[in-house]
Amino acid sequence: MHLHILGICGTFMAGIAALAREAGHKVTGSDANGWPPMSTQLEALGIAVMPGYHPEHLDPAPDVVVVGNVVSRGNPAMEYVLNVGLPYVSGPQWLAENVLAGRHVLAVAGTHGKTTTTSLLAWLLDQAGLEPGFLVGGVPVNFGVSARLGKGKCFVIEADEYDTAFFDKRSKFVHYRPRTAILNNLEYDHADIFPDLGAIERQFHHLIRTVPGSGRLIVNAQDVNLPRVLDMGAWSEIDWFDGSGHDARGWSAQRSDTGFTLLQHGLPIGDAATPLAGPHNRANAVAAIAAANHVGVAPDAALRALESFRGIKRRLELLDTVAGIEVYDDFAHHPTAIEVTIAGLRERGAGRILAVLEPRSNTMRLGGHAGGDLATSLRDADLAFVLARADLKWDAAAALAPVGARLRLHQDLDALATAIVAEARAGDRVLMMSNGDFGGLHGRVLEQLRRKA
Repeated sequence: MHLHILGICGTFMAGIAALAREAGHKVTGSDANGWPPMSTQLEALGIAVMPGYHPEHLDPAPDVVVVGNVVSRGNPAMEYVLNVGLPYVSGPQWLAENVLAGRHVLAVAGTHGKTTTTSLLAWLLDQAGLEPGFLVGGVPVNFGVSARLGKGKCFVIEADEYDTAFFDKRSKFVHYRPRTAILNNLEYDHADIFPDLGAIERQFHHLIRTVPGSGRLIVNAQDVNLPRVLDMGAWSEIDWFDGSGHDARGWSAQRSDTGFTLLQHGLPIGDAATPLAGPHNRANAVAAIAAANHVGVAPDAALRALESFRGIKRRLELLDTVAGIEVYDDFAHHPTAIEVTIAGLRERGAGRILAVLEPRSNTMRLGGHAGGDLATSLRDADLAFVLARADLKWDAAAALAPVGARLRLHQDLDALATAIVAEARAGDRVLMMSNGDFGGLHGRVLEQLRRKA
């Protein structure tokens, strides 16, 4: 079968492409933009990506067109599909019908931590010999790909609350029908599709409705919004987790010098040495351990596997060290994610942190986080460099004024790169945060640092 994927370079759709290719299908795709790691993954898989959305990409006609949620009415390729009557389907529906049917699905939902927790869970099951399939919104270093079919019964999936497609406005995760569902946390995000937090809570409850009575919900005991979702109704067993060591209802983690001590119902049951820093990552790890336990992985086996986990590309990823200056890349684009990422890096050492932020997501550009939360999220950075993009619908200087003298606001990428390099000194950590390619800023900064060294 020939699948043509519209929006193939997105993190989810690139995973669909990898799964379809592994299943033996012919896969092609179109996209307006692409950047690593997904563009390089598609290239490595030999999947042709056609630039733009042109009707001629669909000649000869594929057997089915898989439509990403980046595609809307008016898109030339999509208009052609509709006019000539080509079969089309959303990515989540294709996945549900062709990959997830008949499998034990373990879904990881939440505003933050989905990619890390999904990658961790897939690794724990893999090391336990369960040969899971998975689809992650990033590239776990241990696997080298964002998705695989797997030979076992289990399939681990990053369960996104974003909408499915222009013709299906439900959240993606309602298609997955998990038997094990992690509810990691819940905050307001995606201002382009959700009017308020209550709208997102309703979507999370739709996910809960799909979990069978014999299934299990793994719920963050520290989150203040998830109880409202559970109060709407829950029909499955609930297992609690937290990353602080304070909650005795279920699984918890207590920080140690090498990682953390795992507790169950307040009692220590084992120690983990893990390279993942920050309390948010301890919570992610505990959630993965709890979910793995639901499919029979013993805690001691999970703790051993955790020690060999090597992280995910673009999640606090060290790109290079030049003249004693470490340059990191991270996907953080929500105030909470920005704050915990900086805190995680702070745990790794005492050097200065130069936080560099591109407010690129739809919610950021529209001003959904332009209140005090964004300025507060940068409070633990020694210096905060922010790209004031021309398409921001809010006054960056005014919104970020509480950052004070530590703020460096720039409207031009070249000027931003020059300012970062001028300020950086040996022992500093430069942390670049964007949910896009940041206009190639990473490469510009590294190149200038090498010339300066």
